[in-house]
Amino acid sequence: MSLLIKNIKELVQTEENPVLYRAGKEMQTLHTIKNAWLKTADNTIADFGTMDTFGGQTADTVIDAEGCMVFPAFCDSHTHLVYQGSREIEYINKIKGLSYEEIAKCGGGILNTVKRLREASEEELFDDAWLRLEEIMLYGTGVVEIKSGYGLSTDDELKMLRVIKRLKEKSPLTIRATFLGAHAVPSEYKGRQKEYVDLIISEMIPKVSEEKLADFIDVFCDKGFFTVAETDRILTAGVKYGLVPKIHANELDYSGGIQAGVRHGALSVDHLEYTGDAEITALLNSQTMPTLLPGAAFFLGMTYAPVRKMLTAGLPVAMASDFNPGSSPSGNMQLILSMGCIKYKMLPEEAINAVTLNSAYAMGCSRTHGTIARGKVANLFITKPIPTYEFLPYAYGSNKVGKVVLNGKVQ
Repeated sequence: MSLLIKNIKELVQTEENPVLYRAGKEMQTLHTIKNAWLKTADNTIADFGTMDTFGGQTADTVIDAEGCMVFPAFCDSHTHLVYQGSREIEYINKIKGLSYEEIAKCGGGILNTVKRLREASEEELFDDAWLRLEEIMLYGTGVVEIKSGYGLSTDDELKMLRVIKRLKEKSPLTIRATFLGAHAVPSEYKGRQKEYVDLIISEMIPKVSEEKLADFIDVFCDKGFFTVAETDRILTAGVKYGLVPKIHANELDYSGGIQAGVRHGALSVDHLEYTGDAEITALLNSQTMPTLLPGAAFFLGMTYAPVRKMLTAGLPVAMASDFNPGSSPSGNMQLILSMGCIKYKMLPEEAINAVTLNSAYAMGCSRTHGTIARGKVANLFITKPIPTYEFLPYAYGSNKVGKVVLNGKVQ
């Protein structure tokens, strides 16, 4: 099967010589081709160019994109979209002034979702997650990472990961799975945190590995959750079983989580609201992708990561949605793109790199996704008619995506 898109107003994020990610000033680089065409073969990008080189090409499906632009599909490298129920009552408590930690101490937060997930069947979880996948696809997402972490028992973590595996098999989206047993300490282990860490290491990780249910392992290394020492133990065990480290770090305080992630060769460290000179220095000497989750900082009314300082220092930056029921109940990557510009003062070019190429790197797939390059997977979207690519983050209240193409097929 082949697809031909012609009369593209502007083909955005093209690469003749693909790179794994962009950092510092290079994040302002955004290659585009005006008045362009693009052709796919099976599931990959076969070729592209300007309309004066179009010739008499044909394909199984032809789309005239006059007035519209084509972008690589968004890559959302941090979500928790397998869950049961919502938490709008906690949202009211936030409005009334309760902090994230205070809500958690009252039985809310992650443990609220844990209770509901444990009561839900695998089929219920799959059906709910499928609807969320369909929604984010309509907003232009083509690659997504999904974490476990709402089971917090061996059986329920495996249940979540099996749901993610089923989603991988059925969905046209490219999906990466992350084992996050160390998301919180379950209520039955209150006061016995070391025993829960021992359970993760001795039982959960081996079983996750045995069933080949996860690509990555993650830990919530932050104030009130897991310590650096516990994080070290968990990530070391995960690596022994072939799981690539990722980490929740420095959302609530200067936790040492960023340095721990770098020390373990984490593919990404995520959140990063509390990032200072020591953290920036550690990241500069690594291959770890700093990943921002502006939806969570916005929803929780938290401080925002010092992105301009990070970019000036020469760091790369990715952005993801953190789609979850408690702190970021949206998987709309168009909104995340806008937040990058509005809240972090990123240039549109920097923000587009952060939600495509760099976020693909944060899932280990920037060689195959995240830009328009020959041989890469044909995951892209065609916009509705828009005046400029800067309009995509500017018009934050509307869906600018007209058609989504995943694996070379119009969805």
